[in-house]
Parts: sequence; structure tokens; C-alpha cells
Amino acid sequence: MSEPPELPEIGVRVSLRYLRAPGSQPPMGDVIGHLVATGPLVRVRSADGVVHDCRHADVLYVRRLTDRPVKNSAIRSVEHAAALAWPGSENQWLDGWLLRAGPGADLAANSAVPLDMFAHPSSIPAIRDWYAQRGLPPYLAVPERLLRMPAGVALQYETRTLVCDVTAGTASDDMVMDAEPDAAWLTFARDHGATAPQEVLTAVIDGHVVFASIPGVAIGRGSVTEGPEGTRWLGLTAVQVAEGHRRRGHGRRICAALAAWGADRGATRGYAIVPTTDPAAFGFFEAAGFAGQHRTGYIDARSLSG
Repeated sequence: MSEPPELPEIGVRVSLRYLRAPGSQPPMGDVIGHLVATGPLVRVRSADGVVHDCRHADVLYVRRLTDRPVKNSAIRSVEHAAALAWPGSENQWLDGWLLRAGPGADLAANSAVPLDMFAHPSSIPAIRDWYAQRGLPPYLAVPERLLRMPAGVALQYETRTLVCDVTAGTASDDMVMDAEPDAAWLTFARDHGATAPQEVLTAVIDGHVVFASIPGVAIGRGSVTEGPEGTRWLGLTAVQVAEGHRRRGHGRRICAALAAWGADRGATRGYAIVPTTDPAAFGFFEAAGFAGQHRTGYIDARSLSG
């Protein structure tokens, strides 16, 4: 008998097929939901709140799904807007991929993302060459369901994208909103791990960017860019709150100020992107009204053949 398939980590939404007890009709069961246990006993909570149990040894098939039901076009819309809002200090379109380079910044600003529905892995050799010419490793940012990659490819890094509706509001009187980050904003960002060169922070393609701060207490970066179908998206990045102020609602005040700014510029939807290894960041944005939508995996293109 073959080994049962490997299971994703707890919290991932899956489609799972398993053998039921001998004599059951039908002999196999199917469930879609979030994994809540992955030991010898596998447990999946479906959308109606029911928890379904089976032995790991009886699992026949498992497929990882987006955090919630979503069309490919919805993933493409937010990914397109997010790439335009964080394009690095240099970028280029290549066969439906947006190639971004931003030395000194994170992987998002130093990776190629497939945004056009016709983007294909056949472009990967040219992508490797583009990054080699700049002395950078050739990373691919691959959102769920937007590109089929070979099975078993190792991810170097993974993020979760959360989305929400944007509603108009107002910023508090002590909120500072600037078109460029001042020295205090940059110092606060560096002190709290949100490092990126200024030319990357201020870069945006066909959109707007703003830097919010409650001096000495909290900061955030907002951007407004469009998806390919015209949805205007507000992106929240670099939201940081000083130690000792994190339970006083200052992070939510930064988000509210950026939402008001975005709504004034026509944004109707918002997004935030957090590492899968940072449940606290995910919980913060969930508490602010965001809901998980999909994941993006980062792959070193040098590990791929072709």
C-alpha cells in the first residue's frame, strides 16, 4: 500500500478525500475545509462548522486551496495592483511577467510575478538572465492558481494576502500624512525591522503613495493602484507600532487613516500581505476587518529546469 500524501500545515484550507470505515456507502468521503489537526488523526473543519475526522493512513488525496473560495480573476486583480504598488526601483514587463529589482529591499521588490493570464514558465530562462545581469538571485513570486509549477518545488518564502472593503473615514488630528517618508518615519521603520531604500518605498506605477505616522508611536505606508479590470486597491504596508503602544489601538488608527486617504482616491478594496510565519500580523489585520484570501510562494528560479 502506498504512503498517504503529505499534509499542509494546520490552518490551511484543503480539499481532502479519504477512505471511510469498511462497509460504508459510499466507500470514500470528501471534505473541503480548514485543517485543525494533522497527526495520526486528521481533522478538517468545513464551512458549516462541522469537524470531519479520518486517519492519516486513510487519506487518498489532498489539495491545498486558497484561504476562502475565490475566482482566479480576483487573485489576479489584487496581485496586479500589489505589484504596481511595490515595483522595486527598476522593473520590466516580460511576456506577462513583471520583473522587479530593488536591492536592499524584501523579496517582493526583488522577484518576478506572473500577472497576465498568458504568462508561462517558458519565460523563466529569460527571467534568470535579467536578474543575473543585475547581480541578483532570480526569485519568482507565484500566487496560488495563477501559474502551474512542477510538483515538489521548494518554497523559499511564503506570504498570505488578506483583503477587505474600503470605507470612507477621517484621520485623527495627530496623524501626519506625507507624500514621502521623512527622516523620523525612516528611522522608526528601520528600528522596527521595516527596512527598504527610500527609492523602493516611494516607487509606484500608475498610482499614489502616502506615508502616515503618529510621531514616535506608529507608522504605515499606503498605496492606491488598479487591478486589470479597473478595481482600485488600497495597499497597506510597513504598519509598525512601538513597543508599549500596541494595545492602545494605534495600529488600527494608522489603518483607518490610510483607508480614509485611499477612499478619497477611489479605492474600494484593500489588501495587506503578511508572512505565513507571522500569525500575530495576520491576527492584527483580521481584527482590523481583513479576511485571508490566498497565498504566494517565492521560488528560486535556479532550482527549476529549463
